[in-house]
Amino acid sequence: MKLYKTENGILLERDDLFYRLHENDWDVAVNRDDLYEWLEIQIENLIPLTFTDDIPMPEILAPVGSQEVWASGVTYFRSRTARMEESEKAGGGSFYDRVYEAERPELFFKSTAWRVVGNHGTVRIRRDSTWDVPEPELTLFASSSGTLVGYTIGNDMSSRSIEGENPLYLPQAKSYTGSAALGPCLYVPEFPLGDDTVIDIAIVRSGEEVFSGEVTLSQMKRKPEELLHYLFREMAFPHGAYLMTGTGIIPPSDFTLQQGDIVHISIEPIGTLTNTVG
Repeated sequence: MKLYKTENGILLERDDLFYRLHENDWDVAVNRDDLYEWLEIQIENLIPLTFTDDIPMPEILAPVGSQEVWASGVTYFRSRTARMEESEKAGGGSFYDRVYEAERPELFFKSTAWRVVGNHGTVRIRRDSTWDVPEPELTLFASSSGTLVGYTIGNDMSSRSIEGENPLYLPQAKSYTGSAALGPCLYVPEFPLGDDTVIDIAIVRSGEEVFSGEVTLSQMKRKPEELLHYLFREMAFPHGAYLMTGTGIIPPSDFTLQQGDIVHISIEPIGTLTNTVG
């Protein structure tokens, strides 16, 4: 099942049919350890909606209410290698190798809810950066108890030039206006996604594809439950939290985003998150 946040409430999609939940408060609706079972009960008393030219589907917003967005780093071998390369000149290359092998994962704050961009929204590259990339990431949603109940797609926009100067610049490289996108929905499955789940990215510039790549969840060294365990170890999230799980797709070192680029990130069965770079 998929949940969509709109200005008029919450839409539930199942088997290509849409329903409107009676509960309009996103934070209240999604913060449940038994979210899938609760939605199954709700749908029994809902009537499918019909959208027409006269009654169009409402605008879909980013699937976030009051939740914070956090992120994980160095969870794939490829991201470990790329971040070692970008920080080598600053003498920090070995840091990421040690994080990859360590018991404790790298976790960092990514965005407040009001800074999150939704599907078809505009993400940004920093004006003081010269090397910028999107990072396509499976994003976990956990209830306030730390229970994994859903997934969405995340775009962790990153300034590799700033992070490469010094690992201590990570917050500036990762957290700024327009640096986080989530969408198109919150996917709530009966069972967790499998290791064969594919993350795919395509970047289009002036109508031509300039980069593409894919990776499966089997390439992750850190598993979702492990990452959530560390995030919730000493942190409280009254309305639940989102956690981006890192990327295994890194564009080559001579690639950087440009204004006007269009980034498509797809994860089936969640859907596709599309953003324009501003």
